[in-house]
Amino acid sequence: MKTKKVRFIKVLSTALLVIVLVLQVFPLEMASAAQITLRSLTLQAGATDGGSKPGGVVNHLFTYTLPSVGNTNVGSIKFMYCTLAAAPADACTTPTGLDTTSATLGSENGVTGFTMVNTTNGSPYLTKTAAAVSAGTIATHQLASVTNPTTTNQTFFVRIRTYASEDVTGASTDAGVVTASTATQIILEGIMPESLVFCAGETIGLTSTVPDCATATAGLIYFNQLFSPTDTATSTSQMAASTNAGSGYAISVNGPTLTSGSSTITGMAYGPSVKGIGQFGLNLKANSIAASVPAIGIEAAPVANATNFRGQAATNYDTVDNFKFNTGDIVANSYNGITPFGTDAQIFTVSYIANVPGSQPAGTYVTTLTYIATPTY
Repeated sequence: MKTKKVRFIKVLSTALLVIVLVLQVFPLEMASAAQITLRSLTLQAGATDGGSKPGGVVNHLFTYTLPSVGNTNVGSIKFMYCTLAAAPADACTTPTGLDTTSATLGSENGVTGFTMVNTTNGSPYLTKTAAAVSAGTIATHQLASVTNPTTTNQTFFVRIRTYASEDVTGASTDAGVVTASTATQIILEGIMPESLVFCAGETIGLTSTVPDCATATAGLIYFNQLFSPTDTATSTSQMAASTNAGSGYAISVNGPTLTSGSSTITGMAYGPSVKGIGQFGLNLKANSIAASVPAIGIEAAPVANATNFRGQAATNYDTVDNFKFNTGDIVANSYNGITPFGTDAQIFTVSYIANVPGSQPAGTYVTTLTYIATPTY
C-alpha cells in the first residue's frame, strides 16, 4: 500500500507541475479572454504626414467587433504596440520611434463615451464608466496624433484587450491582434516652368473646351466690303492667351495704319465710328447694331471672372461701339480686378472698322499688325 501511495503522490506532483507550466504559458489574466473578431488597423493621414510615413504624426483607426458574449461590461480598452504578434499576454517590445504619449481620442463609434489615458508609451488605453455591450457590436476608435515607428517598411502589431475594469486591471474579457506597417514614401516631382501661350489668326478653335493655338488659321484677313463713304467696312481676327506670370500679361498692337502707296486711312483717336471721314480703328468688344456701327465682334471667351479667367480688353479698347488705333497701345491684359494676375486661356476677338471720305484715293489698303504678349513674372 505504501508503494501505491508514493506513486499517487508522484502522479499528483506531476499533474500540479503541468498545471503550473500551463498557467505560465497562459497566464490567469488571459485564461478567459475570447477573440475579438473582424479587427483592423488603418493608418490615416495626419495634419501633414501620410498615414504610413515612418515617424509621421498620423491617426490610427481601429475597427473591431466585440464582445464575444452579450451584455458583457466594458470599462476600458487597451492598445499595446509590439514588434511581434505573439499572444496578447506575451512579452511586448515597443517599436523603435513609436510615440503614443501625445495621442488623443479622435472619432469613436459603436462603443462610445471614452477618454484616453496615454501616460505609458506604447500602451495607451481608453476608459469610461463600465457598461454592458451587446454581442457583435462593431466599434471604431481613432487614436489621433500617434507618432509612427521610425523604421521604414516595418510591420508592427497592436494587441487589443477589453476589460470590465476602468483601468485595464484584472482579467481581460476579449482580445485580438491587428497589424500595420510603415512604408517608404513615394515622392513625385514635376516642374511647371514660366508659361505663356499666345497666338493670333483669323480664327482660333477649341479642343475639349480649351482654346487651342494649334487650330489658329492664317492671318490674311479681308474687310467685308469695298471701302465707301456711305458705309462702314468691318472685319475681325482672334487671339488667345494664357500665362502663369504672377503679374499677368499685357498684349499690345503694333504696326502702321491702313496704307496704299502714299495714301493712308487715319488711325482713330478713341471714339465712335463716323461714316464719311477717314477712320481705322479696333476694339475687343461685342459691338451693337447701330446706325453707325454694324454688329461685329464678341466678348472674350470665357468671360473674365476675376479668378482663373482674368483676361480683358484694356482701356480705350473695352467700350462697345467705340474704337481706337495707335501703334504700341495695350489692347488687352490679365487682371483680377485689383492687380495684374495669371490666367487660363481665353480667346479675344478683335473688331476692325474702316471709314473713308469720298475723296479717299483708290487703291489696295493694307496693314500688317503684330500683336505682342508680354508676361511679367
